[in-house]
Amino acid sequence: MPLPSWSSALVPQQKPDKADPMIVMGRVEGAQGILGWVKLKTYTEFVDGLAEFPVWWLGDDKHPWREVSVEKLAVQSKGLIAKFPGCNDRTTAEKYKGLLVSVPRSSLPKQRKDEYYWSDLIGLDVVNLAGESLGTVDNLMDTGANQVLCVQGGSGEVLIPFIASAIKQVSLAEKLIRVDWTAAWAEKH
Repeated sequence: MPLPSWSSALVPQQKPDKADPMIVMGRVEGAQGILGWVKLKTYTEFVDGLAEFPVWWLGDDKHPWREVSVEKLAVQSKGLIAKFPGCNDRTTAEKYKGLLVSVPRSSLPKQRKDEYYWSDLIGLDVVNLAGESLGTVDNLMDTGANQVLCVQGGSGEVLIPFIASAIKQVSLAEKLIRVDWTAAWAEKH
């Protein structure tokens, strides 16, 4: 008997509404154990941040987005693990590997002033106080001490800590971040 595709246990849904965009909150890293659990890399402030959302959307550029209910969720020493309905063995769980975990933006709490979702920052242009373009925010990473902007520009990747002394202004309307930073900072230190 052929194995089911990764999406056979998921409820097919229409593509998410563009008026309520999906926000990527994590990624399935692979199978966890032999009972159909998956381990997750979360992009949330706290490792259990996805626990607030009983329904997730899974997909990526190669797989259509599908809605899935979370049957069980647990925090372990190495992160978050989840169990989806119909995923009862390691082989099925491995089919979820690499899929992104998203939730509708409308389900997220409102941010306070000067708080941003990572997804809002990705793609913004980064300019220093001298008016020099450093590139575009490609990604963010959490170092434990603070978040870091990963900026791709003409001189390669520039890493800028997302702290008040470096980040002077974030303007979502202008799609711009102004920083007290130079492209050559890393070369000097």
